[in-house]
Amino acid sequence: MFQRFIKRPWVAFVAKTLAYFLIMLFLIYLYGYSGVTGGHFIYNEF
Repeated sequence: MFQRFIKRPWVAFVAKTLAYFLIMLFLIYLYGYSGVTGGHFIYNEF
């Protein structure tokens, strides 16, 4: 039953859209750490 549910086109679309959205959020989160005033990098104190 679960395999039939996954094979539906709208389920695949929603799953891919959610996956890409999470990847984009993660990349935007990482972009916030770039630059001098970004997050604390482990080697900033050297």
